[in-house]
Amino acid sequence: MRHDEAQKVEAAGTASSPGTRAQDRPSGWPDNVTTLSAAHSANHLRMVEALLFAAAEPLDEETLSARLPACADVGRLLQEIAAAYAGRGVNLVRVAGKWTFRTAEDLSFLMHREAVEERPLSRAALETLAIIAYHQPVTRAEIEEIRGVGLSKGTLDVLMAAGWVRMRGRRRTPGRPITYGTTAGFLEHFGLDQVGDLPGLDELKAAGLLSSRIPADFAVPVPAFGDGLAEDEDPLDGSERAEDLDLVAEAATDDDGAADEPAGGAPAGTVGS
Repeated sequence: MRHDEAQKVEAAGTASSPGTRAQDRPSGWPDNVTTLSAAHSANHLRMVEALLFAAAEPLDEETLSARLPACADVGRLLQEIAAAYAGRGVNLVRVAGKWTFRTAEDLSFLMHREAVEERPLSRAALETLAIIAYHQPVTRAEIEEIRGVGLSKGTLDVLMAAGWVRMRGRRRTPGRPITYGTTAGFLEHFGLDQVGDLPGLDELKAAGLLSSRIPADFAVPVPAFGDGLAEDEDPLDGSERAEDLDLVAEAATDDDGAADEPAGGAPAGTVGS
């Protein structure tokens, strides 16, 4: 607002109160000094408040003074507005020598919003999920054998945290390794009624997900149906929880996107040499 426009607003608001009457002047003031009326001050307050409210960034006193009548005491007006807003939901505060309205500090919790951060699965996690879906029940060692590289420590944990993979049971082989399978959450996320609805060989070819030059004897495995254990599986015995916690602890120090190690722990690029 330019000075002339500010003067018009001031004049409109104080037409009936051009100045302080002689009897209202503070004691000892000379007769030739005219003090501003309460209406003048109220209009100045409104102007400063409007400027601060509409500003996209904090304003300094010089910027405010340039838009107010010359007689306006910007410093005093700012203090009055700050005092008026001190106990309200927004406060007038000074930051870096400039003035702006800010949410009251004790109400900042109202502005917080929790959001789920979506992270795309790494290539290792996608491959592991596909192997578990088509080969379940499958052990960690079998996953590594199929992929040809060692499984990074956090990959299974990421899939289990997403609710897509679960521990099914224990394989009846030496060491009784844990077997993994998909969950109902996996089916819901990918719009499947059952794991048997996963795309087959022809569908994968049609979607361009398989090379047209795959071996003639290549076949897509048929995953196990239902939640029941396979003939070579035993139920979980309760010790898996401790193993799972160890996996989570290890994953806390490893990024899921970290490069996989070749099966057997050999450095990358040396497999088969």
